Amino acid sequence: MAETLGQDSREPVVSVEAVSVEEQRKRRHERRKAAHRGARRVLARPGALATMRERLARLETAEELYDLDEPADLYGNGIVEALEAKVAGLLGTEAAAFFPTGTMAQQVALRCWAGRTGDPTVALHPLAHPEVHERHALTQVSGLRPVRLSSAPRLPTAAEIRDFEEPFGALMLELPLRDAGFVLPSWEELTEVVEAARERDAVVHFDGARLWETTVHFGRPLHEIAGLADSVYVSFYKSLDGFGGAALAGPRTLVEEAKTWRHRYGGQVFQQFPTVLSALAGLERELPRLPDYVRHARVVAAALREGFAAAGVPWARVHPEKPHTNEFQVWLPYEADVVAEAAVRQAEETGTLLFGRPWDAPGPGLAVTEIDVRAAGLEWTADEVKAAVAEFVSLLP
Repeated sequence: MAETLGQDSREPVVSVEAVSVEEQRKRRHERRKAAHRGARRVLARPGALATMRERLARLETAEELYDLDEPADLYGNGIVEALEAKVAGLLGTEAAAFFPTGTMAQQVALRCWAGRTGDPTVALHPLAHPEVHERHALTQVSGLRPVRLSSAPRLPTAAEIRDFEEPFGALMLELPLRDAGFVLPSWEELTEVVEAARERDAVVHFDGARLWETTVHFGRPLHEIAGLADSVYVSFYKSLDGFGGAALAGPRTLVEEAKTWRHRYGGQVFQQFPTVLSALAGLERELPRLPDYVRHARVVAAALREGFAAAGVPWARVHPEKPHTNEFQVWLPYEADVVAEAAVRQAEETGTLLFGRPWDAPGPGLAVTEIDVRAAGLEWTADEVKAAVAEFVSLLP
């Protein structure tokens, strides 16, 4: 706050310095988190926004998941091995290894495959997680060479794999491709892509951070989906609401080699039982409910589309129109800061938080956000979604 003198040079006039746009966004971010915690109605209540007490309460019935009188894990034994065996069973692989992060798990997997194929080149989509969110870790840490396939906002096609102009040792497919709208190919397209990679003598690795959500779209069980790939990574906190952690699943020889690299990368953590217990809880409680979330996400998506049309919004998009998972995108013809403020105000003033995630600006006059439908979202009818849309639009300038 700065002081200046008035015209009579006796009384100071206090002027408030303009708050920067970045500071406004930081404040809105805090308001949004507070609004999410206080809202009576949301489409999802991700555990990451809960308090530590609420997170620990998730483990109050942990004795139903594992014998708590067993010794705690040390450097990956005990309960960690039990989780690894469970994941391998679910995915139909010979073995699995627990990792503290998916970034580490995938680097290790692709590094191991590079050693076996003799080719450090990894073909992937430019919107894949390692290219967008990992600060070039594949090249900077693991000495791998990513090459980008089709830039279209979808998974690559079999033709694009066959026609790619240079060799590659591994094909990495993110299922679903989050930054393109949580999109998936059809089952037939996926099998053709895998076959095309094999024709080129490349191994196939699935970035399955959200693979748990894909069974409804593919119409296949997890083990059949994972069985297409040579190795698969899955996350325990994205879909399953665990405290963190990931697993790499595949052939036993690959997994044993991966555990060696896990140690070298600093992932041989002394004790991990709280995180592992939360992963077991997610597999027991959330995994069976994911198909219901996916099906209801399609109800919510249709209601959003109809709600914006009824409210007279000149251009609005739900992408994909029929969501492939329980997560999808909403695009609106407004500046991102404008809709972000309206979303927070709606929660603060009415207790209904329709849009709980941040808004990005993909271009001038455009805003995009992600919708996540979980247990809390199952309580919403289509008419209630439409009413919330009308309320939200009324707060827009």
